[in-house]
Amino acid sequence: MRTTIDGAGRIVVPKALREAMRLQPGQLVDIAFTDGRLEIEVASTPVTLEDEDGFPVLVPQEEVPPLTTATVREVLEATRR
Repeated sequence: MRTTIDGAGRIVVPKALREAMRLQPGQLVDIAFTDGRLEIEVASTPVTLEDEDGFPVLVPQEEVPPLTTATVREVLEATRR
């Protein structure tokens, strides 16, 4: 896919790619220059490790959208293709 860079240096991520990556407006992404390429990844959610009844539990430091049945089905279908 091709896209453009505007005068402020912003790159428009085409809608099909935003949907495939489930990117939302205002969402944080990590960008890196590696081997002559720009790589964009969804930023990881910061977590803390807590003890709950003797078991380690990762707790997100930010609000995380709920995991829905529809999302699970989408991911399963995409990985099975």
